[in-house]
Amino acid sequence: MAIKLHNLKPSGGSRKKVKRVGRGNASGKGTTAGRGTKGQAARTGGRNRRKLRGFRTVMLSTPKLRGFKSDKPKMTTVNLEAVAGEFGSGEVISPKTLAQKGMIASAKGNVKILGNAAFKLKKKLSVAGCAVTGSAKKAIEEAGGEVK
Repeated sequence: MAIKLHNLKPSGGSRKKVKRVGRGNASGKGTTAGRGTKGQAARTGGRNRRKLRGFRTVMLSTPKLRGFKSDKPKMTTVNLEAVAGEFGSGEVISPKTLAQKGMIASAKGNVKILGNAAFKLKKKLSVAGCAVTGSAKKAIEEAGGEVK
């Protein structure tokens, strides 16, 4: 279809109805321009509730209902399967060695090794300086390794 003047129209949602305030009483939004009479809300630049001095007490008194942020540092987690893939039999697993292999960002924080009940470990590994879940500890000890 050829574009001609009679079939041009704006794309959907591009045209919004604008309230033309202060254009006479016949428009329905004349005289006070829909702002009512007097008061801060009627003035230009009025009704900025965040800047009111009493708003701070309101904010402090309302309870925080969204979540909780602990100040304890979170442990970095590593799966036992990933550890078994990177380390050979008889090697010692510690935060330092995990950081050297690139499995964790740095050796500074706490590290926890997570187990998987379906995964059977075939290597003899020893873990030092890391927290270990119950299933991971069981898998390591069954394979002949140790958790210090």
